[in-house]
This record gives sequence, C-alpha cells and structure tokens, in this order.
Amino acid sequence: MIEIIVLLAVILYAITVHEFSHAATADMLGDPTPRMAGRLSLNPLSHIDPIGFIMLILVRFGWAKPVPINPYNFRDPVRGEVLVSLAGPLSNFISAWVCATIVRFLPADIAMNGYVQLVLSNFIFINLALGVFNLIPVPPLDGSHLIEPFLPYEVRESLQQYGFFILIFILIFPPTSLLLMQIIRLIYNFIT
Repeated sequence: MIEIIVLLAVILYAITVHEFSHAATADMLGDPTPRMAGRLSLNPLSHIDPIGFIMLILVRFGWAKPVPINPYNFRDPVRGEVLVSLAGPLSNFISAWVCATIVRFLPADIAMNGYVQLVLSNFIFINLALGVFNLIPVPPLDGSHLIEPFLPYEVRESLQQYGFFILIFILIFPPTSLLLMQIIRLIYNFIT
C-alpha cells in the first residue's frame, strides 16, 4: 500500500511540474493561452486526464491533458514551440537531478532507511522516465515538436496520423522498449 501511495504521489508531481513548465514557458514567451485555459497552475487537477492517469498506473503508459498553446503569439513561432516543448522534459530532468543531489548529502542512517530509499529512488526514476519518454520524436510527445520544423509536410502529416500506433509499437517491441529502459537506467546511474 505504501508503494502505491508513493508511486501515485511521484507520478502526480512529475506530471504536474511537466505540464506547468510547458504552460509557464509559453506564458513567459508571450502566449496567454495556457493561462486563459487555467493551466498555469501547480494544482494536479488542472493537468490530469483521468483515463490517461489510470492507464499510466495500470499499464505504465498514459497521458496528461496537453497544454494548449498558440505559437503565433510567440515572436518566433518555431523557436517558441521548441522551447515550450523542451520545458516539460527539462523540468523532469532537473527534478531528478536535484533529488539525486539531495540524496548525496543525506546522513547515511536516513539515506539507508527503506521508506526514504523507496520515495527518493522512485522520484528520480519516474522523473527521468517521463523526461526521456517525452523526448521520443513521435506525436503527440514533446520530441516531435523538436523535429517537425525540419520534416516535409507529408512526413509530418503521416506522423500526426499514425503517432499513437508508432508509440505503442515502440513500447511493446522488445528492442525499442529495452533501449528506452537502458537509457533511463544509464542516466539514473550517472546522477545517483
């Protein structure tokens, strides 16, 4: 039961900070759309998609409500969209790094406590997993916005149309799912 509570709390934190970072970056760059949609908030209820959240818990694949933006409100729409897309994963990487840094300075008796280890290791791992996963360059993930400006229109349309199926394939196809897990573990081992 404790593990489930820890998992839920960490997932809520990671998703909320991720989506809030998208909204805050868009707002700072001049787009009021997230603010008007009530997404410039650290309240998890503003960002949770109920079905996506349940899926995330049950099958480790889910989603939050996407933050609405209007890139034409940015001075440079392409640059603005890229920065907004990077803000979410970056917030998760920073969260994981800060937590790993705190772990290094904890007294040994606290750091070795089973509950403390459970919370901190889950916090680091889930934030890294969310950051890495969202950088996959397939719609609707953040990584797709990093490559879209460089793709022909037809390729962008195909990715938009089949993105969900490509993601499912990546997650269930052993070589790609194992590669993702290896990348996450590599970063985890590097920062801890």
